[in-house]
Parts: sequence; C-alpha cells; structure tokens
Amino acid sequence: METAEKLRKIIVALGMVAAILLIALGVIWFNNSKIVKQLKVEKADLTEQMVALRADYDSLYVNSTLLTDSLAVEREKVDQMIERLKKTEATNRAQIRKYENELGTMRSIMRHYIVQIDSLNNLNTTLRQQASDAKKEAADSRKKYDELRTTTDNLEKQVTKGSVLKARGITLVGINGSGDVTDRSSRVVKLRTDLCLVENALAKTGYRRIYIRVKGPDGIVMTSGDQRVFKSGGEEMICSASREVDYQGSEVDMSIYFSGASSYTKGTYSVDVYGADGKLGSADLVLR
Repeated sequence: METAEKLRKIIVALGMVAAILLIALGVIWFNNSKIVKQLKVEKADLTEQMVALRADYDSLYVNSTLLTDSLAVEREKVDQMIERLKKTEATNRAQIRKYENELGTMRSIMRHYIVQIDSLNNLNTTLRQQASDAKKEAADSRKKYDELRTTTDNLEKQVTKGSVLKARGITLVGINGSGDVTDRSSRVVKLRTDLCLVENALAKTGYRRIYIRVKGPDGIVMTSGDQRVFKSGGEEMICSASREVDYQGSEVDMSIYFSGASSYTKGTYSVDVYGADGKLGSADLVLR
C-alpha cells in the first residue's frame, strides 16, 4: 500500500511538472510568435522606406552629366539593398539593423545631392537671368547705337548741307570798250558776272573754281569757241567761263568775265553760277 501511494504521488508530481512545462512552452511560443510578427512588420516598413527612397532618387533631375551619373550609382545601390533585404529573414535582427543604418546613410547622401541640385538650379536661374539681362542690355545698347548713328548721320547731313558754298548778290552786266557798264547791245563787248561768296565756317577752305553759264536771247549757252566742260553736283555741263578764287571761309567778292561773243543783240541774257557742289544762283540782263 505504501508503495502504491508513493507511486501515485510521483505520477501526480510528474503530471504537475508536465503541465507547468506545457504552460511555459506555450508562453514562450506565444512570445516568439509576437516577436517574429513584429520583426516582419519592421522588415516590411524598412522595405517601404527603401522603395520610397528609390522613388525620391527617380524624382531628382539635374542638367549635369556628372551629377546624373552619380545619382545613377546611388539608385543602383538602393536597388541592390532592396533585393538583399527581401532575401534576409525578418528574424535576422543584426542584418536588419545594418540595413537601417545603411538607409540612414543613403538618406544623408540624398540630402547632400538635393543641396547640390538646388545650388545648380539656383545658379542656372541666375545665369539665365544674367543672360536675359545681358541680352536686354545688348538690345538697349544696339538701340542707342542705332539712335546715335541716326543722329550722327543727320548731323553729318546737316554739316554737309551747311558746308556747301553759297553766293549772294549775283548780277549780270554789259561792259563797253571803255570798261564801263552799259545796257546798249551795240556797245557791249563783254559780259561781267558779279557775286559774293558768303561767309561759311563749315565750308571747305582753299582754292575754289566758280563757273558761269551765259545764255543769249535764244536760250543757247554761249561759249568762246572751245567748249569747256566742268562737273557740278555730279553732273557734267558746258561752261561759258570760270575763275579760281582763294576761299578761307570769309566773304569774297568776285567777278567773272565772258568775252567770247563777237556781237550782242537786243534781248534778255541770263547767267547761272555754279560751284563744285551745285548751283549758286542766277541773274538776268536785258540789253536794248
């Protein structure tokens, strides 16, 4: 009886130990399952962060070959780390922590690239603005140059126009054999053209030749037999007579004689006076 009682007590004790062990194993299994589930969540979250980082790299754009190549290398690194993470068991906490550290490093690198890209974009914006400003300044300078050139051309034209030799007081008179003025055709032996070259500080100084074209009552230019040709204002013409005078910008009184006709008839005679730049004026004479 005593042996049976001892055996029963032993069996009860062993049952209680077994029950305790089963409870302990259940608690351990539950805790392990909870930890594994948490690790899987952490792995999935880490994977999402890496994928998001990869997408952030894809969103970066810069017009720089050097930075573009560097970004491509970093994208490749992220892709490789994502593949390694997928093959790593969630329970490998040491490796998961290592990937977390690498993710932090890659984020720091990405922030560095963002700073560089922002700097380049700002620089490009500045350069584009400077180029636009320079283009505008060039256009303004060209406009001012054109305006100045137009003003200069106008001034040159005015100076050129103002520098043309001018004359006043042009008269045509008949001269008799005694050198006196007469309007009687029968006594006239030659014709005299009187004029005054006016003062002009802009006119070219030096010897200037003045030409006259005398026309008789028939309107034909009178010459001394040999037709002398001159050029005035770019046009070639026949002259009746000419004279050279030293012009220094001050008024010059002068006379030019024509004595090429053997006789003079009654009627109206005219004279046109020319310089190298053009016509200086005209005058008429009536002989009776």
